[in-house]
Amino acid sequence: MIPARYAASRFPGKLMQDLGGKTVIQRTYEATVATQLFNDVFVVTDSEIIYNEILNNGGKAIMSKKEHDCGSDRIAEAVEFMDIDVVINVQGDEPFTDKESLVKLIDVFKADHNKTVDLASLMVHITDEEEIKNPNTVKVVLDQSNFALYFSRSPIPFPRDKSVPVKYFKHKGVYAFRKQAILDFYTLPMQVLEASEKLEQLRYLEYGKRIKMVETNVQGVEIDTPEDLERAKKLWK
Repeated sequence: MIPARYAASRFPGKLMQDLGGKTVIQRTYEATVATQLFNDVFVVTDSEIIYNEILNNGGKAIMSKKEHDCGSDRIAEAVEFMDIDVVINVQGDEPFTDKESLVKLIDVFKADHNKTVDLASLMVHITDEEEIKNPNTVKVVLDQSNFALYFSRSPIPFPRDKSVPVKYFKHKGVYAFRKQAILDFYTLPMQVLEASEKLEQLRYLEYGKRIKMVETNVQGVEIDTPEDLERAKKLWK
């Protein structure tokens, strides 16, 4: 499932911007389909522009029936009556989605015989100080088993003792959910941490869901700003 909003707050209409002769959302859809990992791939949107863009280019799309504040809610509505076990959420602004990283997410659930993992998600090791401080870069801290303890736009952990060899991880907005976990999310009200940071994954943590983090070396470019789009165009070439 690829949730796609047209009216993004930081870069409205970003998914319909041109990237090498096709729109960002079309590039993301094609990259996801090209992995050949899924029974089906859908763009889920509240925008007729995006809906028609996908259908007119031979893809599959679902129009949301309700207004939603986040991608998880949009996906939950779409999958509620589907006969599925695990759902992968690829963000619409991730045209560099790669097979290797998605295989790692799927493998988490193949190995989880006792079904103790509610969600899995991707992270990338980062070292650039500006990126660590950038509020548009979401950081995650982990327990000893690589389950997420917290996500923040702030640098976490704070380096009070600079002699400690802390590793910083950037959260990539690609998730794998058990169907029940995302349906639970859909019915639970937003709490203060999610409201403050504007990070939907915090709702899962606040209600006791377990998020297994998987490291990937594929950085790519998530298109949040016009500057990101220019970087993506250079990388695409």
